[in-house]
Amino acid sequence: MARVPRKNQSQQLAEQLRLHIEEARLPDGELFMTEAEVAERFEVSRTVAREAVGQLRAIGLLEGRQRKGLIVRHPDPVRLFSESLPSLARSDDDLADLARLRYALEVGSIELAVQNATDEQISRLVVIARQIKQTVCGDGDQKVAKEKELDVMFHSLLLEMTGSTLIAGMQRVLVDFFSTVEARAPLDAANAERIAAEHEELAGAIRDRDVERARAMIGAQVRPYLPGNSDKR
Repeated sequence: MARVPRKNQSQQLAEQLRLHIEEARLPDGELFMTEAEVAERFEVSRTVAREAVGQLRAIGLLEGRQRKGLIVRHPDPVRLFSESLPSLARSDDDLADLARLRYALEVGSIELAVQNATDEQISRLVVIARQIKQTVCGDGDQKVAKEKELDVMFHSLLLEMTGSTLIAGMQRVLVDFFSTVEARAPLDAANAERIAAEHEELAGAIRDRDVERARAMIGAQVRPYLPGNSDKR
């Protein structure tokens, strides 16, 4: 094999190792080379080999096993996204970008939700929408917390309806993340009732398999989370 250039040796070696795993279609749990074998095969120092392997271990592609050396792993992208999310949100601009990702994820996936939703899922969605309306119209100290809980359930179910565990998982990570950084004032009665009605309308559109109406309603639901629109929620 050609010698890896000195500049950025560990990064380049990590990419070569990743390509090797991909092209060889190594299955999850497959025994991999040791660091010493990596250094010998790719003609690099043990330090460079250790750094390259460390980069792949950091993303879950390789895992160290005592007395076995390294084994191949197929990392979970949702877990990786969840673990890296705090470092992706270091500024207001980063948060704005993540809010746009959430918007694109939910609005862009609504067609799949309409097409793939089961009758049982639709029934659950209608029930949750009804519960949101009842909660909004009710009283009690836990009212705001209950509204938030039901809203998360509603939107999580929408993503589950797509049939994609990746989409649903990514959306759940974003919802959970934003729930820890958002500080929204309680809604007044008029806005709370409007949002409850939007949930019912969206559930009805999905029940009727009406993609365009569903897309319009989901846009209304999540648009307030976009930068500059939080005052409309």
